[in-house]
Amino acid sequence: MKKQYILIGLMVLIVQFTQAQFTLDGEFRPRTEYRHGFGSLITDEADAGFGISTRARLNAGFTTESYKVYLSLQDVMVWGENRQILPYDQNNSFAIFQAWAEIKLGEGWSTKIGRQVLSYDDQRILGGLDWAQQGRNHDAALIKHKKGNFILDFALAFNQDYSNPTGFVSTGTSYDTTGFFSYKTMQMLYLKQVWEKFSGSLLLLNNGFQEYDDTSNPDGVSSLQTIGTHLDYKAGSFGLAANAFIQTGKRQGEVDVKGAYLLGLDLTFKTSDKVTLGAGLEIISGNDADAGETGAFFPLYGTNHKFNGFMDYFYVGNHANSIGLFDIHASANFKLSNSSSLMAKILNFSGEQELPSGEKSLGTEIDLVYKKAFKGYALVLGYSHLFPADGMYELKGVTEADAASGQNWAWAMLVIKPKFLNTTK
Repeated sequence: MKKQYILIGLMVLIVQFTQAQFTLDGEFRPRTEYRHGFGSLITDEADAGFGISTRARLNAGFTTESYKVYLSLQDVMVWGENRQILPYDQNNSFAIFQAWAEIKLGEGWSTKIGRQVLSYDDQRILGGLDWAQQGRNHDAALIKHKKGNFILDFALAFNQDYSNPTGFVSTGTSYDTTGFFSYKTMQMLYLKQVWEKFSGSLLLLNNGFQEYDDTSNPDGVSSLQTIGTHLDYKAGSFGLAANAFIQTGKRQGEVDVKGAYLLGLDLTFKTSDKVTLGAGLEIISGNDADAGETGAFFPLYGTNHKFNGFMDYFYVGNHANSIGLFDIHASANFKLSNSSSLMAKILNFSGEQELPSGEKSLGTEIDLVYKKAFKGYALVLGYSHLFPADGMYELKGVTEADAASGQNWAWAMLVIKPKFLNTTK
């Protein structure tokens, strides 16, 4: 009887696979980092940090004519964080990174529901943050429409904490989190049109943050609006990309946001098949308002590691209500061979406003990234060096005399993405 059940089960699976597509793939990504000034200035007395972390993912996708289901499991492991023969994962890092279903609704329309990555344009405001081993995701419902070169996405999210039954049953508004800019509600509208050489998008984003009264009870939601556009132009060897965003409303802590903005412009020019040059600037407003108000812009849920230097001195869990930023940068990408490349970038940082001392200059950073593809895997190496200016010492609260002579960061990463299974109709 058991054999009959097994045969029936196998027949059902075979029928399903003949009518659908199933993919099973993974990722193994260990990264070694040497940190001697990453994220903030290191003092001469402090020792450099060194560690190894690994991201392991298993991804499964199942596609039929009417729907698609996707599941991504991951664990982020720091080498040595668990003592020997520990019967459980000490840091509880195993998680479902993505779990969503996309259902076709009609000609050009679909809905995507569940835990998913929201990534748009250059990922300045919404991005997957793939550099971070844990990545970034959202629990949301998404309505999608695509017709020719036009895209419309509309997202809704409502976050809740079922571990707080009083808040859930009684008021339905409790959402306890200490996450930076972690929202309770979210509404997003994204529109994009692509032409032959030009594309433009419009993003309207509203985030509601749970507020609490003096006794830590839920006390309404403060809403922050982010509105802006991303423009992209390409003609032959020349490329131009621009960002323009504003923020208004209230951010966490019921702080009024007035006059906050982000402006960015990047130019690229491919001088040959092997060399591409780039130059650009970005201006992010800082806080020049009275107490209880701010004029500081924060890029929220983007892949912020991609911008303003790889050493993450700005807008990566820091610099949220500070003097803003004026970032001028130039880069060069070299194709060394069919399987290797080198990127070099120099960035000069200043405050969008002055520090209390009147200083604005923050310093200069140099980033280098080398990539080498092998058969079935890739190796990526990076080195960054920061040359702090007087303003950086003041901003980070470290005197030049106490700071280490070299502020740098080096890393090496192995990337393997095996394809275990791929069935087609």
